[in-house]
Amino acid sequence: MNIFEVERGDSPIVLGQPHGGTWLPDELTGRLNANGRALADTDWHIGRLYDGLLDGATVVRMNVHRYAIDANRDPEGISLYPGQNTTALCPVTDFDGEPIWEDGQTPSEDEILARHDSYHAPYHAALAEEIARVKARHGVAVLYDCHSIRSTIPFLFEGRLPVFSIGTNGGETCAARMQCATADPCLKTEGADTVINGRFKGGWTTRHYGRPETGVHAIQMELAQRAYLAAEAAPWTYCIDTAQPTRATLRRVLTNLDRLARSGALI
Repeated sequence: MNIFEVERGDSPIVLGQPHGGTWLPDELTGRLNANGRALADTDWHIGRLYDGLLDGATVVRMNVHRYAIDANRDPEGISLYPGQNTTALCPVTDFDGEPIWEDGQTPSEDEILARHDSYHAPYHAALAEEIARVKARHGVAVLYDCHSIRSTIPFLFEGRLPVFSIGTNGGETCAARMQCATADPCLKTEGADTVINGRFKGGWTTRHYGRPETGVHAIQMELAQRAYLAAEAAPWTYCIDTAQPTRATLRRVLTNLDRLARSGALI
């Protein structure tokens, strides 16, 4: 199993997909409890949802499940949301706060370091390489980090999550025009609510790479899974009819970003 996959394109847009993978080595799968083995905290079908939406987009896709290590967490283990419930670099609970490992099987500090070197670091080396490549070609690069999550998770947030949650760390990780180009199609989507820098302000990936003053812009899109799944529960079935209007909006978002990045206005 390849730790990650890269599909290279000639657009200035790079799609990061850190949480769509479901592979775990047998040794880790055997240490998970029944709750953990369900892999409920997966960004189910995220690759399929974005497939073909923007010709020429580069895709960097993590194949390793986040229960091995979360590729969108600070490698130093620092919480991105101090004072709020969240999951760790190497999670010990699921999004509902329930244990995912058998008793005595949670990862040690040495194991966390080893998982970082085996999984987290190679994925980000590939992502950084692609960002640098498209920036060298276009003078600007846009990292669009693709995420999805269940609509209702009381352990992590109150109420029901909007369909579109756009994170730019309070506007710090991209130009204001880039944030507007992302939000505009979402805000115009009938029957779908949108929030900018709400509960999800952008994970470590967005905050680490987003340096608009250097020509690298980063945006996280957190989608509520009701926008493309038949149900937000096992077997997590992709629903073409439900996904169609969501894909239409995402296509407009990515087209906006691509046009803006190619326009020269951000250089």
